[in-house]
Amino acid sequence: MPFTQRGPFQWKLRSRSLELGARTRVMGILNVTPDSFSDGGRFAGPSAAVECALRMLDDGADILDIGGESTRPGKLVPVSAAEEIDRVLPVVHGILRARPDAVLSIDTYKAETARAAVEAGAEIVNDVSGLLWDEGMGEACGALGCGVVLMHTRGRPEEWRGLPRLASGEVVPVVKGGLEERLAVALAAGIARERVVLDPGFGFGKAYENNYALLAGLGELRALGQPLLAGVSRKSFLGRTLAGLTGVPDCDARIEDREHASLAATTAAILAGADVVRVHEVRPAVEAAAVADEVLKALG
Repeated sequence: MPFTQRGPFQWKLRSRSLELGARTRVMGILNVTPDSFSDGGRFAGPSAAVECALRMLDDGADILDIGGESTRPGKLVPVSAAEEIDRVLPVVHGILRARPDAVLSIDTYKAETARAAVEAGAEIVNDVSGLLWDEGMGEACGALGCGVVLMHTRGRPEEWRGLPRLASGEVVPVVKGGLEERLAVALAAGIARERVVLDPGFGFGKAYENNYALLAGLGELRALGQPLLAGVSRKSFLGRTLAGLTGVPDCDARIEDREHASLAATTAAILAGADVVRVHEVRPAVEAAAVADEVLKALG
């Protein structure tokens, strides 16, 4: 996998711009859900979530991504927009009271939640469906004038385990084509190009081995002309790889045993061209990104 240099990009958010390219931006994950695959229930209360958010900012997070609904594989029952809003808004308000300059992202595929969070002060909407699961999301984001992350996904969480597997050589073209389509939809909905970051969606409808093909070919997605976000932290494909080291090859490594692998995959993503990395443990990622950025600078 050759190293991939990143060009400069001014990511236009709701009230400010964020410079991308010169250094990797670290997005800290804050799940305020009872059932997230990695940390569900840990920060379900607003006070605990705000406390965690402030620690992540102190550890060097550039962005905090707040999610009120799990999209773990196999999930069948959606959370209503009203319940999702009830979970995330107190956290948005609490963080901004303590740190008014914090850059907040709302992890949602619902237009109603996106509107509420951005009106409360969030700068970015991170839509794991790439505007697919709520037909009003594109128009909402265009009107809100916020930053947008469009993720590639194959199907919905309840369908992922039954999807046909892609051959390794198919993965990058499928993701590239899907993101190109989602970008065109976003532009047609009135979302300005300078507001869009693309996410290949590691784990979202991709089989175990597909994620490594996607990671190896991540740099090819830069041909789409947009910055890239990579979220590989604690993903199950890492757990599957580590299983062979535990002596139980048919059993994924536990979530809490995936941190070193997460750091390795995050570093690989940066060297392959990711501008933003989405992580659970901020400080190690900030340190790894600093080293990876120096490697990229040395390319000249």
